[in-house]
Amino acid sequence: MTISQRDTMGGLAKGLAVIETFTADLPRQSIAGVAAASGLDRATARRCLLTLVQLGYADYDGKFFTLTPRVLRLGTACLAAMPLPQVVQPWLDRLSDELGESTSVSILDGDEIVYVARAAQRKVMSISLMPGSRLPAYCTSMGRVLLAALPEDEARRRLAARPLPARTPLTATGIAEVMARVALAREQGYAAIDQEVEMGLRSLAVPLLNARGITVAAVNLGLPALAEGVDGLVTRYLPALRRLQAEIRKVLR
Repeated sequence: MTISQRDTMGGLAKGLAVIETFTADLPRQSIAGVAAASGLDRATARRCLLTLVQLGYADYDGKFFTLTPRVLRLGTACLAAMPLPQVVQPWLDRLSDELGESTSVSILDGDEIVYVARAAQRKVMSISLMPGSRLPAYCTSMGRVLLAALPEDEARRRLAARPLPARTPLTATGIAEVMARVALAREQGYAAIDQEVEMGLRSLAVPLLNARGITVAAVNLGLPALAEGVDGLVTRYLPALRRLQAEIRKVLR
């Protein structure tokens, strides 16, 4: 469907762009920061922010803006309308209880992953992860298996959309290096990450396929980095993720 410019609302688009600048790393922002991150001029960013404050979606202390819990209504409504979280949650809960580790399901949105379901056994990252949380695709296990499901040129285009900062000394940041790891995930059918998102954290992910064999999401297991190394992580936990992958494929349409 082709949508003409006259059929769209520029103000709504700008407001959404402002909301998207708030992340786990940037929960408090000034007008200047929001303007720079959204690409809007300061006056427009200011009007959008004050509108969010007036509607109860943001707070303002005179210098910095923060989003309020009211904004969660937007994401909650979206997640509630998606059947995927409802389908996978019982399997995640069972797997997490079985292994004693945290498990998650995410989808790909541009160059980021968005968590849609989670079963947490213990906190394995310094930030709290929950449905709606976002992380970069390039350095996460779920991100790499989701990128692996795309045509190679599309995956490269998404990676090139913005800089790939080193979150830890072990993070792969070059596009060629990341693409090589994405290709390995495609070949192996899984991705293992060793402390590229955060020191002390390892994760293992496999794609979730529907009945037609199309990747619709990814599921991962996150746990502290232990002496056994990545190979031990794969040996110990990949069979359980494979079983979950096969079971969910039977019910995803």
